[in-house]
Amino acid sequence: MLSIVIGLVLLMVLAYLGWSIIWVAPIVAGVVALLSGLDLTEAYTQTYMQGFVDFTKKWFPIFLLGAVFGKLMEDTGAAKAVAFQITKFIGKKRAILGVLVASAILTYGGVSLFVVVFAIYPIALALFKEANISRKLIAPTIVLGAFTFTMTSVPGTPQIQNLIPMDSFKTTPMAGSLMGIVATIIMAAGGYFWLAFREKKMTAAGDTFKDIEKEEEQEESEQTDLPNWILSLVPLLIVVILLDFVKLEPIPSLLAGILAILVINIKQYKKFIGSINEGAKGSGMAILNTSAAVGFGAVVTAVPEFKDITEMLLGISNNPLVSESIIVQILAMITGSASGGMGIALQALGNTYFDLAQTTGMSPEAFHRMASIASGASILPHNGALLTLLAVTRLTHKDCYKDVFMVGLVIPTIAMIVGIIMASIGII
Repeated sequence: MLSIVIGLVLLMVLAYLGWSIIWVAPIVAGVVALLSGLDLTEAYTQTYMQGFVDFTKKWFPIFLLGAVFGKLMEDTGAAKAVAFQITKFIGKKRAILGVLVASAILTYGGVSLFVVVFAIYPIALALFKEANISRKLIAPTIVLGAFTFTMTSVPGTPQIQNLIPMDSFKTTPMAGSLMGIVATIIMAAGGYFWLAFREKKMTAAGDTFKDIEKEEEQEESEQTDLPNWILSLVPLLIVVILLDFVKLEPIPSLLAGILAILVINIKQYKKFIGSINEGAKGSGMAILNTSAAVGFGAVVTAVPEFKDITEMLLGISNNPLVSESIIVQILAMITGSASGGMGIALQALGNTYFDLAQTTGMSPEAFHRMASIASGASILPHNGALLTLLAVTRLTHKDCYKDVFMVGLVIPTIAMIVGIIMASIGII
């Protein structure tokens, strides 16, 4: 058990220091194997690589199509067109709400959260400057809109964190709808009220918007060059409708969304090849990062003592939803990846929890929704998506992690607890 603890701590520390998990994960997996008495060569070539390959084989098409869809939305200007219109409806005085809603709609429409970061940031910058709100709140606002409820709890979201549990629990993206709606309200409303409170407090203390060096403003002329916002919304609606109401699989739903973008923006056909290529490259890095974490998890689960840890965690509560949520949350925290942590947990224990659902009479939909919610309640300083966001917004952990911690971890954890209580009394 000590070898597993050492391995997990090493992985978390090295990821926090900025070392790529692609090469750190197999090295740390080797440390775990050596300390556990496993054969090092077999642990890497068989156990680690089998976990890595299995996850890639199962999920790469969705990572690929999701990244291409998002990149096309970005490069054609469709994502910005939708975001600009939403913020225009809400008004510049309510900058935080505008950025929050725009981020949420794009993410729920299937746009990768990494793409949302790049699409929303220039808009957020202009709005926050107009409203004279501290730029320190830009990152936590985007975290709330893109990294929390639209990624994990809103029923039907096409984000990977809502799709992974489907395989383990034989469910659909709409699983646990009532639980998901309540969790969404808690995260969205709770997070927004926290950010509004922080805005007033920071403004009263004189902490308002400040330009960084010679940062360029968002030009108003850019808005006139964007495509029609209603047409730009169509691909997002197509993905959600086909996935959640027509009940198509994620792959054909995303393909239909991509086709819609190409048809609607046919005048920009010269951009298509470059956008698709870039999207494909981005998906490769995303799946490699996640698969590396899952491969590490495969080695951990191969350690004989892992069964003892599993039994201990399963015995934390008579309610299996409690142990599932804690296991997924902890592994997502450690790996710095919601999908990676969930992948490790469900690869090791997905069948166990599905069997428990059958024997205890609890709905598999509850296990699906709790795994998804728990995976997102995990944003620690070394989280990969957070590090990308900070780089784009040119902020530091010191500037904004306090608020990120509240909207991205504390409040989602409260939603997780409420979800467990709901499922326990039969409200699914």
